[in-house]
Amino acid sequence: MSDASIMPAHPPVTDWVNDFDHTDPRWTENPYPIWDQMRAVTPVAHTNRFQGCYMPTTYEAVRQISHDTEHFSSRRVIVRDERPEVARNAAPPITSDPPEHKPAKQLLLPPFTPDAVKKLEPRVRAICSELIDGFLADGKCDAAQAYTKYIPVRTMAYLLGIPESDSDLFVKWIHQILELSIKNESMLVQAVQEMTAYFTPYVEARRNSPGDDLISYLLKARDKNGQPLEDSHVMGTVRLALIAGIDTTWSAIGASMWHLARTPSDRKRLLAEPELMPTAVEEFLRAYAPVTMAREVMKETTVQGCPMKPGNTVLLSFPSANRDPKAFPDADKVLIDRKQNPHSAFGLGVHRCVGSNLARMEITVALEEWLKRIPEFRLDPADKVTWSQGTVRGPRRMQILFG
Repeated sequence: MSDASIMPAHPPVTDWVNDFDHTDPRWTENPYPIWDQMRAVTPVAHTNRFQGCYMPTTYEAVRQISHDTEHFSSRRVIVRDERPEVARNAAPPITSDPPEHKPAKQLLLPPFTPDAVKKLEPRVRAICSELIDGFLADGKCDAAQAYTKYIPVRTMAYLLGIPESDSDLFVKWIHQILELSIKNESMLVQAVQEMTAYFTPYVEARRNSPGDDLISYLLKARDKNGQPLEDSHVMGTVRLALIAGIDTTWSAIGASMWHLARTPSDRKRLLAEPELMPTAVEEFLRAYAPVTMAREVMKETTVQGCPMKPGNTVLLSFPSANRDPKAFPDADKVLIDRKQNPHSAFGLGVHRCVGSNLARMEITVALEEWLKRIPEFRLDPADKVTWSQGTVRGPRRMQILFG
């Protein structure tokens, strides 16, 4: 069954400011001019699609909403056609609101500190090297499918203590949850049921015989009352680790490689000045931020002079915020030596990404290992790069030539 048959088509957009749709093929292909157009007219746009949805277009409006947990709830993190009942412990802490949010987030911080992430780096380098071994002799590859996809999916499997060989199954679930379910809720239900069935035996096994993986860590953790986490909390956080840790980083690595494949000057500069890599990674995160989140308006409020009413969701576009010229000089230029870069790629406010240290490390290692083995590469001019739709944006087909 094709994605087209699973995803009912929305009518095409004719007015981006008053009728935007983040699943429109033109948005998927190249959203940046659309955001510029919207931002020029209003700091907060609105559409009647998705049962009513706002989109802040400026950095300041995104920042204000991100920090306002009184008027905006995080219980729904994806803007969809339907709004099913919110499950308890759907994916804590990302779906949690204060006061439940803080303890849920704090217990997740230790496995993702810089020191903890540093211990994972050798495995990530080995994964990258193994993947490159698989296609180096061919002189070409679909980098999105053969390389960038498998780095975060295998890293997250390693962290959770589950088989890296099940990577394609994890990718299928994430595709259903983050893309297909926007227009077809049954895809979400199916993926969650399958994930629960898959992870339950692993949770039970770790309960009886703990290891040093993330599932064992969650089972040992205690809530604010000193009690073990509820089973639904453990399962929700495992789901979150998989969902938030794979598509996002796959997209960020892919967009960074897409940029280097079509910008030889930056690629050559990184080879000549490897010390620029941390700055370049931050700029790729700013310019090609992959993640758009959602909020739900709970109480009437005003943002940047625009009234916002309950019953609507919010398309919280960190990528659009990062392209706001009032926040970033030359916002539409990718400057790999940009010094001041307070980007919002990992979110703002209490929900800032727990896994940001891990994502930065994976992006850095993926680029370093590729450049070490394949310093010269370019996009295949005979092929079209395709991008993912909806909540997370990154290359999903990207034929690259080298050698």
